[in-house]
Amino acid sequence: MVIFGFQINFWTVWGFAAQFLFLLSFIIQWYKSEKIGRSHLPAEFWRLRLIASVMILCYALQRKDLVFIIGATLQIGMYSRNIYLNLKNKRHET
Repeated sequence: MVIFGFQINFWTVWGFAAQFLFLLSFIIQWYKSEKIGRSHLPAEFWRLRLIASVMILCYALQRKDLVFIIGATLQIGMYSRNIYLNLKNKRHET
């Protein structure tokens, strides 16, 4: 399907879904920060970012876009590390 000259297919929808997850992570971060009255990065923020990055990596691999492949791969590493640190800190708190 073509809309306004742009080809819309499965991968286009997949890419938009990934971008929506990035947006959703910021909305959740904003909501939770407002709720507690200070800046806060909840676990959901990192999980959504990781899922979105994996989706973007799949998209980039399908398109053979080296810039996005490298960027998404680095993001996956950073988000995974933050999730690991959060889990590690929760174990030490209990």
